[in-house]
Amino acid sequence: MAVQKAAGPAWDTIPALVRHAATAHAGREAVVSGRTRISYADLGTRVDRAAAACIASGVRRGDRVAIWAPNTLEWIVAALGAVTAGAVLVPINTRFKGSEAAYVLERSRARTLFVTGTFLGTSYVSSLRRAAGEGPGAGPLPGLPHLEDVVVLSDDAPEDFRTWNAFLATGEDVPSQQVTARSAEIGPDDPSDIIFTSGTTGHPKGAVISHAQTLRAYDAWAELGGLEEGDRYLIINPFFHTFGYKAGVIACLTRGATMIPQPVFNVDTALANISAERVSVLPGPPTIHQQLLDHPARDTYDLSALRLVVTGAAVIPLRLVERLRDELKIGTVLTAYGLTEASGIVTMCRRGDPAEVIAATSGRAIPGTEVKVVDAAGRTLPAGEPGEVMARGYNVMRGYFEAPEETAQAITEDGWLRTGDVGVLDEGGNLRITDRIKDMFIAGGFNAYPAEIEQTLGLHPAVADVAVIGVPDARLGEVGKAFVVRRAGTSLDEDELIAWARREMANYKVPRQVTFLPELPRNASGKVLKTRLRE
Repeated sequence: MAVQKAAGPAWDTIPALVRHAATAHAGREAVVSGRTRISYADLGTRVDRAAAACIASGVRRGDRVAIWAPNTLEWIVAALGAVTAGAVLVPINTRFKGSEAAYVLERSRARTLFVTGTFLGTSYVSSLRRAAGEGPGAGPLPGLPHLEDVVVLSDDAPEDFRTWNAFLATGEDVPSQQVTARSAEIGPDDPSDIIFTSGTTGHPKGAVISHAQTLRAYDAWAELGGLEEGDRYLIINPFFHTFGYKAGVIACLTRGATMIPQPVFNVDTALANISAERVSVLPGPPTIHQQLLDHPARDTYDLSALRLVVTGAAVIPLRLVERLRDELKIGTVLTAYGLTEASGIVTMCRRGDPAEVIAATSGRAIPGTEVKVVDAAGRTLPAGEPGEVMARGYNVMRGYFEAPEETAQAITEDGWLRTGDVGVLDEGGNLRITDRIKDMFIAGGFNAYPAEIEQTLGLHPAVADVAVIGVPDARLGEVGKAFVVRRAGTSLDEDELIAWARREMANYKVPRQVTFLPELPRNASGKVLKTRLRE
């Protein structure tokens, strides 16, 4: 597929961006991680040191280098160092089990792995050993014959792995000119990363994205959102996900904003960080912002520096947007839509859009790209008609890694990406995602979209969170079942909610069953795990 060429940012590769940021914002704080605070100049030095260690360890241009770790300074340095050495970054979901991580490592044929020690009570090293400790290979994990080097991002490591400091020490004899020369070999159309899909519908697939695609997309994200030099950005979205790595790390590098990584979301920790660090930018799923607003001790924290929130999901209650603006006085609240196969961004609202547009839609196509909605036969539908969302432009992946047949299924010959999402465009080109095609169910011959039902149920004053799935029904074929989290201090029951729903929506949309849960199961990116609800 031909790659669309168009004007982008001044830096054409990620190493060039890192060098630019290290010079242009040299004295500005780049990363605050725990008690460690480093400047952009220091970050540039650390990234070069990690790149030198990669070169000394035999990493070649185009080699895949994986990282399986939470949001930390070491993640940023290791990832950018590998990319500066010409490697293709393969971030791995921190919620994966050992066998799932081993699948990504084997599928990508990763040569090097950076891995955390223990996270959320799990030893990732032990988990990998159980999954890949036996096999035909002669490396540190015989079950992964392509993997030659495992670096543990801590001070302790098993005998056949290396610690982070031991790894960095190997690069001390690599001259800086060699690092500069290696990074200069990288071209804008070279792949910068392979980000694997979550795998909720089968084995994960790796979307290949180039340096130019990444940089242009997140320069646009920063521009549309209004990210500025000196902003202080609490990055709760996980780095293994595009929202964390690219809308977080890469976007901050483009503007000279300060990165404050938070390894796992905890509302008390987030409030403390926002207050102590004068956080001004807080992207994340709606559940994060809802918990901040509803925290009983919220008023004891100084949240006055917050000025920019970017969120995205199928269900964003209008009152959430209004509360962020009215109660927290946040000047810019935006929603966006994206998927891994489109560099993580397809549409985004614009500053100045009314609250109704921000809550009800995911905004318009980002500059230089196109969005349309089609029917089952591929015919373009008019505004107001639901169908599959298609995207085309520089942001669409090069393809799935070494999977031409799956790539051909996902991308048409003329470059349109089939997103698998159902949506509606309004007259202004704003996109409203109504559901995943696979989540839609048919009740009595009518197409029922869970996200639309969730949007309505979320208006009930006693509903804090909700997810809907289709379940078999003898008379109607399928009906909705709602999983509901009650708002604190309420006593909503099944009959009451169903009766309320009958007054608010068409009968075929009304859930016939309601199960109350203390919280909805979500992955690390904030998406509801409907597969678990179906189980």
